[in-house]
Amino acid sequence: MNTFKQLGLVLACISLFFACKNENQEAPSTTSVADTEEKVAERSGQAFIQDDEGTPNCLQIAIGSPDHTTLVAAVQAAQVENALVNVGPLTVFAPTNEAFAALPEGIVDNLLKPENKDALANILKYHVTPGNLSTTILTKLSKLGQANNQNVPVEVVDGKPVIGGANIIASVPAGNGIVHVIDKVLLPPSE
Repeated sequence: MNTFKQLGLVLACISLFFACKNENQEAPSTTSVADTEEKVAERSGQAFIQDDEGTPNCLQIAIGSPDHTTLVAAVQAAQVENALVNVGPLTVFAPTNEAFAALPEGIVDNLLKPENKDALANILKYHVTPGNLSTTILTKLSKLGQANNQNVPVEVVDGKPVIGGANIIASVPAGNGIVHVIDKVLLPPSE
């Protein structure tokens, strides 16, 4: 009788194994080519990771500011979001909406066109410097090496740093550096 119980137990285990194996098999894929292309087209990288607990990074600060909607639109059009969320530290000079509005009429609209993505990315990278540079440190420098491999001049006027002719009107610490709000769009010398 003991042998019959063992045989029954073995048969039950084998039946359970095959039942579980069949349940775990995936159904045939019905993903269309369009669905696959859509998933590939989704944006990826550090800029798209959600984190509700850490200090906001430079990009999150800009996104959360009502005075930087034009900057955020430009960053998204140029697809340089990941540049603003790198580990850093980074110093980002963030022009306000008013600074963009002060550019000659049609410039911003033209730069936001897909065919001008590279020129826009170059301008935006000219607003990013490696390092966490406070205004005190900036007053001790004569130029900054920007993320687009060009230099921006730094002057000291009335004891305050002026970056490429732009005044710093506020500074916000970020999880990956610092954001200096500026009153002018910085244009690289070649632009």
